[in-house]
Amino acid sequence: MSVLLELNEVSKRYDAPEEQKVTVLQDIDLSISEGEFVAILGPSGSGKSTLLRIIAGLVKSTSGTVSYLGQPVVSANPGVSMVFQSFALFPWLTVLQNVELGLRYKDLSPADKRSRALDVIDMIGLDGFEGAYPRELSGGMRQRVGLGRALVMEPDILLMDEPFSALDVLTAENLRRDLLELWLEKKIPTKSIIMVTHGIEEAVYMADRAVVLSRDPATVIADIKITLPHWRERKDEAFTKLVDRIYSILTYSRANEATSVQKSEAQKKYTPLPHVPSGALTGFLELLDDLEIKSDLYKLADELMFELDDLLPLVEAAQMLGFANVSHGDISLTDVGKDFAATNVLERKEMFQTQLRSRIPIFGRIRWVLESKRNRRMPREFFLEVIRKSVGSEAAEGQLDTIIDWGRYSELFAYDESSRTLYLEDEDELQAE
Repeated sequence: MSVLLELNEVSKRYDAPEEQKVTVLQDIDLSISEGEFVAILGPSGSGKSTLLRIIAGLVKSTSGTVSYLGQPVVSANPGVSMVFQSFALFPWLTVLQNVELGLRYKDLSPADKRSRALDVIDMIGLDGFEGAYPRELSGGMRQRVGLGRALVMEPDILLMDEPFSALDVLTAENLRRDLLELWLEKKIPTKSIIMVTHGIEEAVYMADRAVVLSRDPATVIADIKITLPHWRERKDEAFTKLVDRIYSILTYSRANEATSVQKSEAQKKYTPLPHVPSGALTGFLELLDDLEIKSDLYKLADELMFELDDLLPLVEAAQMLGFANVSHGDISLTDVGKDFAATNVLERKEMFQTQLRSRIPIFGRIRWVLESKRNRRMPREFFLEVIRKSVGSEAAEGQLDTIIDWGRYSELFAYDESSRTLYLEDEDELQAE
């Protein structure tokens, strides 16, 4: 198979004044050949969509090279077209006009453009809706229009950024099957498909390869060939084993490294927290305790009807705080986690505070700052600035919201929303004195 696309040591870093440089992608090597359907998986915020936009030439990499058919991509990639998660249709244009937009810069006569657009509309199952406007269409039909606009360009590589995530379950499944039919039966001229997805099962169902990214920054941690014949049955043992394997890779955590007793310079840096409310984490630990045995993450996600981005933050938080371990795609409570799930509310708060102080340095620093102040108070903006220097402005607010939620739950400190102030309550002040 001939190579269509190559990425060599591609990195993306965002710089901002007075902030630490935030690296989203680091040294990404990837080769896409003709005939491949590649799924890109990774935790939320791992840079999957950024990588797709770099491939499309919509975002410039900080370093490294992207080549299409051996030629460097320095602007919009001429060999790709893209399907977006949000449909990205012009509401004032009809279905036909939206599809024809894909041919805007093609050297074709108006009649040829219309003929090709009508052929594609028929192929994607929207024959009869050529004159309809987006507001008249269901979500699935709108996404078909987006797919048609991409396919009418006859791209060598079709890029899809979570194309089914905004659709209901049945509509998404129907569109997956229709797209696979077009691909497998070679009804479209596209030579390769690259799909960003947060669904492991979706990737195994559709793709020939699963490229798995880590986070902070994103690197390729696995590139898995999927050789199961189509059409694939989700309940087959080979299918579930492969899903389990990818879950195992994605749920491997660096939490133990980040919270080691040894305080190396790298470990003193701020470690981003998963965005998980304390109440959700507590409920998750109770569920694991009720199950009493190791739980298969794939089966657990299926039972809870959770997508990857729903489950991974919970798993990461449980590991980070020392409440759970993950091994070979299975999650189980540690002894501390079992004690936490079994005890009363007040003792849970004490245990949560102990884990925060011992395993996540930022909480000890916040407590130290508050204890050092005569009035035991400090504006939110002070801590926001500290976090911003490590994770950047865009992520800092969400990180501090999680820190405040965990800190308040554990009664490590309190927070006044009206004055946007973190503080120690009276009882804590007396104990400190």
